[in-house]
Amino acid sequence: MDAPDDSSVADPEVTVLEDISPIDLAESRKEAGNQLYKKKQYKKALPLYTEAINLSPNNASYYGNRAACYIMLNQYKDALADGRKALEIDPKFVKGYLRLAKCYMMLGDLSAADKALTKVLEIEPSNPQLLPERANLAAVQKYSDDADKCLEKQDFRTVVFLMDRVLEIVRGCQRFTLMKAESLALLGRHEEAQEIANNILQMDTKNVDAIYVRGMSLYYQDNVDKAFTHFQHVLKSAPDHKRALDIYKRARALKYTKEKGNEAFKSGEHQEAYDLYSQALLIDPLNTSTNAKLHFNRATVSSKMNKLQEAISDCTAALKLDDKYLKALLRRAKCYSDLNKLEEAVIDYEKAFRIERSRAHRRLLQEAKLALKRSKRKDYYKVLGIDKTASEEDIKKAYKKRALEHHPDRHSNASDIEKQEQERMFKEVGEAYAILSDPKEKARYDSNQDFDDIDGMDGMGSGWATCGRFPGGFFAGGNPVFQQSDSGFGGYNFHFG
Repeated sequence: MDAPDDSSVADPEVTVLEDISPIDLAESRKEAGNQLYKKKQYKKALPLYTEAINLSPNNASYYGNRAACYIMLNQYKDALADGRKALEIDPKFVKGYLRLAKCYMMLGDLSAADKALTKVLEIEPSNPQLLPERANLAAVQKYSDDADKCLEKQDFRTVVFLMDRVLEIVRGCQRFTLMKAESLALLGRHEEAQEIANNILQMDTKNVDAIYVRGMSLYYQDNVDKAFTHFQHVLKSAPDHKRALDIYKRARALKYTKEKGNEAFKSGEHQEAYDLYSQALLIDPLNTSTNAKLHFNRATVSSKMNKLQEAISDCTAALKLDDKYLKALLRRAKCYSDLNKLEEAVIDYEKAFRIERSRAHRRLLQEAKLALKRSKRKDYYKVLGIDKTASEEDIKKAYKKRALEHHPDRHSNASDIEKQEQERMFKEVGEAYAILSDPKEKARYDSNQDFDDIDGMDGMGSGWATCGRFPGGFFAGGNPVFQQSDSGFGGYNFHFG
C-alpha cells in the first residue's frame, strides 16, 4: 500500500493557535495522521484525517489519505467513497485512481478495477505502481474466469484451488472467499464453508452471500427448514439473488416430493411412493445427503414389492453417497440374504458391525455366517435323489442306483476330465449313504448339529467311497444285492430284481 501524502513533517501534537488558518491547521492534522499511519496506528490516524477534511473539505489528498487508512483497516467501501470524492475534486489525482483500483479488487469488482488502472495509464503511464497492479489484476481475472468455467462443469475442487490462488493476491476479498465457501459446501465440506460464512458475518452481518452460503450448508446437510429461513432472508434483502432463488425453489420441490412419497408409502401405495422418490432424485443431484435417503426409501419400497435386485441397486447408490449409511447396509444385507447371496450378506453385516458394534448387529452377523456355512454343506438327499421322508429301503435303493451310475469302471473310456468328475460324484454318493444310512449320523445331519464336522466331510468320504470299497460292505460281496463274479464292473456282477 502506498503511503499517504506527507509533503512536510510535523509533530503529531499540534498546538492550536488563534492565528493559524483553517488550511494550515488542516495540513497539521493531516501530517499528524501521517505520523501515526507510518507507525501502523491506523485507528488513531483516521480521526486526524477526518479533522483535516472537515477543516479543508476540497483537498483531494486528504480524502486520498483517509482512503489509504480505511484500506489498511479493511474498510473498503468507506475507502471507495473517499477515493471517489478525491477524484471528484481532482480528476487527475492518480493516487485516487490507485486507491479505487485497490478497493475494487478487494470488493471483487474486477471490471471497475481495470477502468481505474486504465485512467492511471492515461494520466501517468510511468507510475511505478501501475505495472504490478495491472499484473495482479490480470492474474485475478484469469483465476476468476477459470473458476467460473469449473463451476459450470461442477469441478468444485478446482474452484477451491483457484480461489486459494486468488486470495493470495487479494487476501480477505469477501467475494472470492465466499466463492470458495460455496464450492466447499458443494463438496460436502460443510464445517469449513460455515466457518468462512460465519467469519464474514461477524464483520458484515448483512452480507447476503454469506447468509446464502450458510443456508446452502444447512440444505446439503438435510436441515431444510433452517435452510429455508436463510434463503428467505437473502431474498427479502436481495430479491434478484439468482442463486438463492434457484436453490430455494429446488429445496421446496425436493421437500414436497419427498414428503408426498413418504405419505404414499405409509398408505401402502408402494408404486406411487416409488415413482415420487424417483422424481425427487432428479431434482438436485448435488444434494447427496437427501439423495442417499431417497435411494434408501426407494429401496425399502422395492423390497416391499419383492423387487430385491432393484432394492440392492438403490442401497448401493445410497452407500456411494454415504458409505457409513447403516440402514442402507442392513437393508442390502437382508436383500442379499433373501436372494441367497449369502457371501455378500456376510460382507455387509460385517461392515455394519464395524460401524456400530451392537448386540443386534453381532447377532445378525452370526446368523448370516451360519446361513452361509449351511449353504456350503452338501445336500446328501439331493446327491441320492430322494427327499427327507425317504425310508431306509428308499435310501439303500437310491444309493445303489447312483453308485452304479457314477462307478468309475463304467466311465473307463471317458476323457480324463469326465473320469475325475464321475469319481468325485461317486465319492459323494458314498458320503451321502454313510451319513443317511446311520440313524445317529442322519439325526445329527437333519438337526444341523454336524456343522463343525462339515469341513472334514470330504476326507471321510474319500475313505468310504473309493472304487470297490463301500460302507457297510455294501459292495465287495458284503451285500447280497451284489455278488462277486469274474465279470461285470470292477469284478462285480449286478443282479437286479
